[in-house]
Amino acid sequence: MQAWREAGPALERVRREELRRLDGRRAIELLTGPADYRQEPRTARPSSGLVEQQLWFMKARHRA
Repeated sequence: MQAWREAGPALERVRREELRRLDGRRAIELLTGPADYRQEPRTARPSSGLVEQQLWFMKARHRA
């Protein structure tokens, strides 16, 4: 436990320095892929599956 108490502030300094040096556009590109502004954005899916999941939960509750 003592080791974590001592390491905590040092790790926080490292984290903050990494965030300061972070290139936001590059990070977004790495997460989502390069943006191609010549094409229309992809359309959103009609459902994330959450609605269907909630329907399943409601059915299961009525069966119990």
